Amino acid sequence: MSEQPPAPGPGFGPPPPQYAPHQAPAPPSYAPAPPSYAPAQPGYGPVPPQPAAPAGPEFLAVDKRNAVVVDASGVVFEMYGLSVEFRWPEIRSVHYQASPNGKALMVGVIHQDGRFYECVVEAKPRARLQEWFPQLAWVLGHYRPAG
Repeated sequence: MSEQPPAPGPGFGPPPPQYAPHQAPAPPSYAPAPPSYAPAQPGYGPVPPQPAAPAGPEFLAVDKRNAVVVDASGVVFEMYGLSVEFRWPEIRSVHYQASPNGKALMVGVIHQDGRFYECVVEAKPRARLQEWFPQLAWVLGHYRPAG
């Protein structure tokens, strides 16, 4: 007397037909050929890279969490991984000062519609704050001359 091995339990073997992956039908043999591209003509083709706008002065203040960038495009605040960009045409004015405890740079942007945005960047060592003030004043004066 020979014993037959037990049938495999659920989860073993090939999937039932209703769970088999769907096979896409073959395209019909009468399908039109893909369109060919016209030969390259003089004056057409890849656009050569445009020269970058002349680079102007930049200001950058960074700490562990925040950053302030002032450049030819405007002002950018980076705070806790989020970035807010203000283009020069959107900016009514830019203000800056030391924090009350003298350990950070506070930069504020007033938008054309009156909204106020602020970013605070810690200065470590504290002497760095005194380096940032003339740099920031010079860069802001370059892009937003008083007058």
